[in-house]
Amino acid sequence: MSLRRTTGSVVCPRCDRLVSVNVSRCPHCGAWQPGLFGYGPALHRAFGGQLDLTNGITAACVALYVLSLLLDPAAIFRMRGIFDLLSPSSAALFHLGMTGGFAWAAGQWWTVCTATFLHGSILHILFNMLIMRMFMPNVVDLFGVPRAFIIYMAAGAGGFLVSNIVTNAPTIGASGAIFGLLGALISYGRRTGQSQVSSQLWIYAILLFVMSFMMSASVNNWAHAGGFAAGWVAASMMPTSSRREGLGVLALAAGFALVTLAGFVLSFVGFAPLLLR
Repeated sequence: MSLRRTTGSVVCPRCDRLVSVNVSRCPHCGAWQPGLFGYGPALHRAFGGQLDLTNGITAACVALYVLSLLLDPAAIFRMRGIFDLLSPSSAALFHLGMTGGFAWAAGQWWTVCTATFLHGSILHILFNMLIMRMFMPNVVDLFGVPRAFIIYMAAGAGGFLVSNIVTNAPTIGASGAIFGLLGALISYGRRTGQSQVSSQLWIYAILLFVMSFMMSASVNNWAHAGGFAAGWVAASMMPTSSRREGLGVLALAAGFALVTLAGFVLSFVGFAPLLLR
């Protein structure tokens, strides 16, 4: 099935009226390219109700974690403690898109997106996926799939950007994006006057921050703080799921997905010589 439609009608994302997929401007409200050059329907299918975002992110993280182990199987047996159980090697993680350190110094900016899907041990990925699956369905219900994906990616990238600027330590993990989901939910509660819900979420956030500071020194609290702030800001700029996603939102969600996928390829190619030495 072709991704681009050249005939038929689409619903204008601004005025919700049917228009030809080929018109450059909506004749009713003047919206520019309501069919997004024919790719609008495909984007709505990809980021609409047919996509289970929570399971999709979980599957991507698990697949990349398994791949990181397979790239350097000897690292599995280099356990230094319970938190290092089944840990991929640093070389394998750089190979797949770890951010900070050499990657950031080399100008590989896309790693702020790719690193969100990488994890450093079995406990690391289990904990992050359990927490993510607690909060992501709520964000999807309130904002819709495309906006929830943008919030998640913006929080992950924002958290790693703060971390790279402040410490530039090599880092990975979905926890910054997860803190961003909490920030988004608290932002929504404040906007809608649900103070009791916001108070409960603040308790979750504070407990997670305290746990982060009490755990291993390798926990990236700068990424957590940056992700929380980025998720809050991203959510405050978006309408809720009661409004249909415009083409700008769909394009931004698709842009995050494409940058991340391309980033994995670029990181893999860029670091291949390091692993082959």
